[in-house]
Amino acid sequence: MAKFKLKTGDPVRVIAGEHKGSEGKIVKVILAKNRAIVEGVNMVSKHRKPSATNPQGGIEKMEAPIHISNLMLVENGNTVRLGYKIEDGKKIRFSKKSNKSV
Repeated sequence: MAKFKLKTGDPVRVIAGEHKGSEGKIVKVILAKNRAIVEGVNMVSKHRKPSATNPQGGIEKMEAPIHISNLMLVENGNTVRLGYKIEDGKKIRFSKKSNKSV
């Protein structure tokens, strides 16, 4: 299982691909596929069949997963790389640009 420095709730910017430049928060990280779902990015149309919960059915817009390597953390409007360091016996993430904990 891979380990990522980005976590659910982190503000990120897409740095490569069709949606390059768009920003959002990570809604979910899919470890098994090295992907993340980002709020408002990589929107796809999903055709839904009528069901008990949705009797009308129809076309629904939803976010599709995007590869984690195409995402970068945003801090104060700038993209930053992340590192780890030990402070007071705890492992914390920190921004390599500003050297502040995230």
